[in-house]
Amino acid sequence: MRVLVYSDDASTREKVRLAIGRRPAADVPLVEVVECATQPAVLKHLDSGEIDVAVLDGEAVPAGGMGVSRQAKDEVYDCPPICLIIARRDDRWLADWSRADAVVAQPIDPMAMAEAVAGLMRRRSASRISSH
Repeated sequence: MRVLVYSDDASTREKVRLAIGRRPAADVPLVEVVECATQPAVLKHLDSGEIDVAVLDGEAVPAGGMGVSRQAKDEVYDCPPICLIIARRDDRWLADWSRADAVVAQPIDPMAMAEAVAGLMRRRSASRISSH
């Protein structure tokens, strides 16, 4: 499955990539990570229909992951599930506004990130099976 990781910060993208690993759980497929540093690149990849799960950095600049998430949910046909990285627990209401499917707080806990992405991968697989 293809997992898109969006952040303008290369170290954040690396932390997410390392937390997800090649397979975030034993019952999900191998992961191919697609890294993006800009909003246009994210939307291009999501529009392609080739992304299964997206992980977006809520603190990315100039386009934060929360706004990108909401835009994707509004504009991308069959938008994949989105995991949003938030900086503060108080940002959870913004994550709800962005319509993210999962939330992981900074600092990134590798176990929490792997668990969130694996859950979204399962959801994506189930939605694809039921739509065929």
